[in-house]
Amino acid sequence: MSKQVVVVGGGVIGLLTAFNLAAKVGQVVVCDQGEVGRESSWAGGGIVSPLYPWRYSPAVTALAHWSQDFYPQLGERLFASTGLDPEVHTTGLYWLDLDDEAEALAWAERERRPLSAVDICAAYDAVPVLGPGFKHAIFMAGVANVRNPRLVKSLKSALLTLPNVTLREHCQVSGFVHENGRVTGVHTADGVLKADEVVLSAGAWSGDLLRTLGLELPVEPVKGQMILFKCAEDFLPSMVLAKGRYAIPRRDGHILVGSTLEHAGYDKTPTEDALASLKASAIELLPELKDAMVVGHWAGLRPGSPEGIPYIGPVPGHDGLWLNCGHYRNGLVLAPASCQLFTDLLTGDEPIIDPAPYAPAGRLG
Repeated sequence: MSKQVVVVGGGVIGLLTAFNLAAKVGQVVVCDQGEVGRESSWAGGGIVSPLYPWRYSPAVTALAHWSQDFYPQLGERLFASTGLDPEVHTTGLYWLDLDDEAEALAWAERERRPLSAVDICAAYDAVPVLGPGFKHAIFMAGVANVRNPRLVKSLKSALLTLPNVTLREHCQVSGFVHENGRVTGVHTADGVLKADEVVLSAGAWSGDLLRTLGLELPVEPVKGQMILFKCAEDFLPSMVLAKGRYAIPRRDGHILVGSTLEHAGYDKTPTEDALASLKASAIELLPELKDAMVVGHWAGLRPGSPEGIPYIGPVPGHDGLWLNCGHYRNGLVLAPASCQLFTDLLTGDEPIIDPAPYAPAGRLG
């Protein structure tokens, strides 16, 4: 297939879309308004699971399961080809004192996922630094976290080696080119960029861009703030989550704690209130963090969408325009499956899962 495809947005969804398409089409150009991978893909935690997977629709679950199974080989492939390790780090995840533990266990049995109740004493034995007072725990073995800044670096490095892929950073797209009822390119600050197919993967900015066509895509920015501690490498052996806040161990001893959920438009300013709240949650989860150094505090913008179900597929009435966006809190979780499904649809291959729940048709205003 000798088509030229323009991907608008260079987060993990856009980069992995380009990576998959490169083997299938003639040319791929990725445009990003800043540096690729520096928005929510860089800012997130990287847990390779929805925070509460049983609370999501089957549409999200289907993408999540495929991605979870695929992530280890994606990490190995990128490491082998670039020398940059995305650090797909399998630690398992403990949920503590859930209100809907019964629903979680019923979901796990129905979906055949390795989640089970554990005695709270066993949880404290496995995670000795856990704070006091927790009464109940469930554990899912095999849950990994990916070091997302390194994932986007390795994806960028892999794409730079491909002769049919061009990355255009600091190239803001302002709208779409229409010719004879078809989208045939994009308007950028550097002029028109022609394409046979255009893919909108611009994260929290996707709704603004689609609005230039008079279409309402219910994707909006939702701010999330995180903090990062530095501890000993063996400080935290597993991810832990309680009261909506989580702690994620990296292999080198960094501990990531998040996150807030704020509707503040495109404001990414870290706040003192959020810092205090995140520190309090961190110390409640892991009291020894009281004396640990905070080495980072930042905010990112999630692409909020109804029920967190992404939009994957062609835009009705606008031939040549496709969506792969609106992943809300699970862009990193769902990226491998979303981008493979998207590639299957654009190239006419058999889709990995039923594409119907993600189709833009009937979901745009």
